[in-house]
Amino acid sequence: MSSISSPRAALVLPLAYAKELLGPLAGKLDIAKSALFYYLLVIYARKAYWHLRARGITASVKDVYLLVSQFVVRLFLRLPSMQRKVTTEMGKARLDIENKLVPKGPNVVRHLTLPEDGKSLDWILAEMEKMDIELTGQSGIWNEGKLSGAVYHGGEELQKIITTAYDRYCVSNPLHPDVFPAVRKMEAEIVAMVLKLYNGPDTGCGVVTSGGTESIIMALKTYRDWGRKVKGITEPEIIIPASAHAAFDKGAAYFNIKVHVIPVNSYTRKVDLKHVKRAINPNSILLVGSCINYPDGAQDDIAGLSELALKYNLGVHVDCCLGSFIVPFLEPAGLSNGDERGKYKLAPFDFRLKGVTSISCDTHKYGFAPKGTSVIMYRTPELRRFQYYVNPHWTGGVYASPSISGSRPGALIAGAWAVMQHIGTKYVASPVAVQFTDPHGYERGYLDSCRSIVLATRRIADAVSASIPELYVLGDPPASVVAFGSKHPQVDAFEVGDAMSKRGWHLASVTNPKAIHLAVTRLTVPVVDTFLADLKDAVQEAKLAPSGKGTMVALYGLGESSAVGPEMVGEIATAFLDTLYKA
Repeated sequence: MSSISSPRAALVLPLAYAKELLGPLAGKLDIAKSALFYYLLVIYARKAYWHLRARGITASVKDVYLLVSQFVVRLFLRLPSMQRKVTTEMGKARLDIENKLVPKGPNVVRHLTLPEDGKSLDWILAEMEKMDIELTGQSGIWNEGKLSGAVYHGGEELQKIITTAYDRYCVSNPLHPDVFPAVRKMEAEIVAMVLKLYNGPDTGCGVVTSGGTESIIMALKTYRDWGRKVKGITEPEIIIPASAHAAFDKGAAYFNIKVHVIPVNSYTRKVDLKHVKRAINPNSILLVGSCINYPDGAQDDIAGLSELALKYNLGVHVDCCLGSFIVPFLEPAGLSNGDERGKYKLAPFDFRLKGVTSISCDTHKYGFAPKGTSVIMYRTPELRRFQYYVNPHWTGGVYASPSISGSRPGALIAGAWAVMQHIGTKYVASPVAVQFTDPHGYERGYLDSCRSIVLATRRIADAVSASIPELYVLGDPPASVVAFGSKHPQVDAFEVGDAMSKRGWHLASVTNPKAIHLAVTRLTVPVVDTFLADLKDAVQEAKLAPSGKGTMVALYGLGESSAVGPEMVGEIATAFLDTLYKA
């Protein structure tokens, strides 16, 4: 058989012929491949440079170490014996969560299907009363003033104002402004009133949202679209303090925005401006600051952020969701300059700073409006337009909405408007107000509420510093939130939090550093003495007989215990969310 007839020879000749024909093109393809390789190399080298510049070498090495540690631990947890142990422990955690949240017992009635015959109002109210006490055996525990935040006013008269407004507009929907013109007007007036509090410019504008998280998410959507259209940024990045609200991470995850988390000063609790400046790069769209932040109530250097934003043509969003109707009233209340020692000062934070381009404010916190109302404000209508969603091509007609929701409860807008009109700003001086013994006095305005709440907060902070040597106050909180860490080797802050839980207090825990946090409300003001007495006792209990079994210790201690700790806490948090929907 000749070589030409073999299969191998039959292939060699056509390939050689093809190579001869495609020789010039093959060379060009090689050049193109090399060009693409070097292009990608430059792109990723550039990203690595900006990341290293923002994080620093030490922090970047720690990040790599953490990633490697987590990978190794995850491999270890895949071992059958470890999987069984993790499954067992997670099962216990889920059961514990369920026992704390889901009522059980022979007398618990579960409504899992629609009733054949509709129930009367009397039956509905009676059933609601049963459900209120199924889990704890009592209702209205929020009214005792032992919550951190959550219920900010609690006055019965104010509740009547809200429910009356809600009753009048319970079927209303801002999606139909021609049908419900009063709701449209009230929403616009809420925005105008809040803008006035924050010294909005003549061009200032805003939107009412369902809460602080939506306000923040809408701000991120706005700056993402602004960055894309105005600066041509397709891989946007934001720069936030480590103390910023988790809603920024949440929104960034939704919109595929990279987040640079900047450390805060361990003493002042303010964001480190030098680190912020280092993190700015061509993909930056937004700088974030808080006034005040959730973890410890500190205020970031908003003026410093404003200057950086003006220099680099960036947006500045100030998160005042928690500060809401407290921080704007500190100056007229005579409290913005702090006390005689110079502590608790409030620095400039609003639209008077030229670099501030947006602010979020929760009307449903210290504005005392019904839950589900917040305001996102912008310096200009041009910026606000990037928040809108408009679809002129939908077969159902032109669709346009100012925020995430389409239909919205106009009743909540009416309730917020009614509350703001009812309370007003006027300070009514009275012996009762000065002595902080009137948590339900609805006739007192926002100015008086600010004064009583902030003075109560400062009183707590001063008392902790002066009379509880095992604890220290984080930072220099100027407003309504205070957090305590431990400076005693035998006192764990989370143990203190668990000991306070035994005494009926519902406090929040924060990490880095470990601390317990209290957002003071109108309901807290008359029980400050009780809080301080219980806190002293709780510290001694944690010091002398730590249990290590409380909720704070178990959950947050796990998060700090190993490289995989945060992931396990995430699993528990997911189990918590699942349990919320267990009927």
